[in-house]
Amino acid sequence: MFKQILPLSSIVGLRFFGLFIVLPVLSIYALEMEGATPFLAGAVVGGYALTQAIFQVPFGLMSDKIGRKKTLFFGLIIFIIGSVVCAMSSDIYSLMIGRFLQGAGAIGSVVSAMIADLVKEEERGHAMAIMGGTIAMSFALAMLIAPIVGTNWGIDKLFWLTAILSVMAITILFTNVPNPPKIVHSYSQEESKMKDVFKDKALVKMYITFLFHSSIMTMAFFIIPVVMTNGVDIGGFGWEKTELWKVYLPALIFGLVAMGPAAVFGEKYGKGKEIFIISIVSILFGFLAMGFANSSWLFIVGVVLFFIGFNMFEPLLQSFVSKFAKVHQKGAALGVANTFAYTGIFFGGLIAGYMMQHYDREVLSMFVVGLSVIWILWVLSMDNPANRGNVYLPLDIYDREKVHTIISNEAVVESYINESENIAVVKYEKSMIDEDEIRGMVIKAKQ
Repeated sequence: MFKQILPLSSIVGLRFFGLFIVLPVLSIYALEMEGATPFLAGAVVGGYALTQAIFQVPFGLMSDKIGRKKTLFFGLIIFIIGSVVCAMSSDIYSLMIGRFLQGAGAIGSVVSAMIADLVKEEERGHAMAIMGGTIAMSFALAMLIAPIVGTNWGIDKLFWLTAILSVMAITILFTNVPNPPKIVHSYSQEESKMKDVFKDKALVKMYITFLFHSSIMTMAFFIIPVVMTNGVDIGGFGWEKTELWKVYLPALIFGLVAMGPAAVFGEKYGKGKEIFIISIVSILFGFLAMGFANSSWLFIVGVVLFFIGFNMFEPLLQSFVSKFAKVHQKGAALGVANTFAYTGIFFGGLIAGYMMQHYDREVLSMFVVGLSVIWILWVLSMDNPANRGNVYLPLDIYDREKVHTIISNEAVVESYINESENIAVVKYEKSMIDEDEIRGMVIKAKQ
């Protein structure tokens, strides 16, 4: 599994490093550009997410039709062009255009779909955790490097670095990433339409969870650098930009530590809903501390709580969507999920910018607390993917035709053939049927 996942995780890590490296300082630098206002700075922070939201589903569908690798290459090229435009920007509007272009290379759902192609569902949580850990490490490095490079050499150097790393990602794509297996399913063209990814209530509930998660993340990344570097007389703590790593480092350490137990209890023990609720409560108290702290140390405690809650989601979100989605719609379903995520990022940036321009961080904090309460109620209504199981059937023992027809059984969610490995896969509801019954239904008749 590691040989299959590590190259893909490296591509994701390099790309997200390029996005993350500007987050810790982008809001305060954007405010210094010609024509800037807090609202426009918020649009720059979340701007890439608007085009990400627009193009996630098209990229997911494209990957289902023409292949994952070709789609990844196309997305990385667009991302490089956007990074170059950002690096050469001289005012707030040209920077915003560059951020929109960066987001147009919407490959997140494609990578997740490719991992789902390459890894068995029982191992997928582990695989997604590896990818999440890679993203988290990229995030940690970005948080530490960005304030130093941005302050001493300029934010344009951060964008040039992003472009270079994306070229490296393309090299890894064509030299180390394996081709996904050939899958044969019995779904008709009518059953494969885009609208079908909205028919499953479990998937729709996950889409909204992505929206909550990403919008609140962007609000946090808007206010953290602004509050820490603002003068004491305007509600901040007056830190230097180069000192921001002291805020992010402890938060990152605690966030990374929290990911391991979240992945274990969410995947191995089927406690995903419980992990989600604990995560949201941590985010809620984190924002309360950030909103009402009258000292920098209490504000940093809030940042740590936020990062713990945010990171606990990371190994589970993509995995849960890929479990609920049927084999022929993983790319599309992950595309929709990421569309909701990036929509949240865009509007989260706008909301944070608007509230900081017209109100204060206390009002923003209470807004997030209200969202978190609604989010908890939403999670309580979700299904748990642990209620579904998979059985893997070697085709030298089991009947291919029976595998295709077993879908008529109400306890069977789906069935398909992995031609590359010569196995059939049947997904079923554990409460309605067990694995041995399925095996008995599709075993070859004795000659």
